[in-house]
Amino acid sequence: MVDLPLAGACFCGAVRYRLTRTPIFVHCCHCVDCQAQTGGAFAINAVIERESIAVAEGEPLRTTVPTDSGRLHDIYRCADCHTALWSDYGRRETIVFVRVSTLDQRHAIRPDVHIFTRSKVPWVELPQGALAFEIYYDMERLWPPESLARRSRALARG
Repeated sequence: MVDLPLAGACFCGAVRYRLTRTPIFVHCCHCVDCQAQTGGAFAINAVIERESIAVAEGEPLRTTVPTDSGRLHDIYRCADCHTALWSDYGRRETIVFVRVSTLDQRHAIRPDVHIFTRSKVPWVELPQGALAFEIYYDMERLWPPESLARRSRALARG
């Protein structure tokens, strides 16, 4: 892991932010929603407390999209270039999923787990030994105790 804070921005630079804590957990999501929303084979999302994102410049615009589950999904984007910076699944406003590729150091954070591999692009090969799940996983069994505690504290504040 790199030193904090980790800075990031949208493509045009109108919105800049910093992560003030390390992520709670990091997903490489291969679901069809992430593929369509990014135009790529997957999205790498760092789960983190919303309060751990400090917006330094600009103001992200909240856009709402449906998901396969039927729950609404808020994506925070730059109003100018429309880059997706982070998502709030379930509109909790306490836990968000930062798009790791918007960080200035795009490769500083590695995924802890690959999810929704049932819809993985066939030519993408997962790293040997990577934790991977066809759909999702049991968070209580997989996340480290400190990550579970951080999530619980954040949800309690919501």
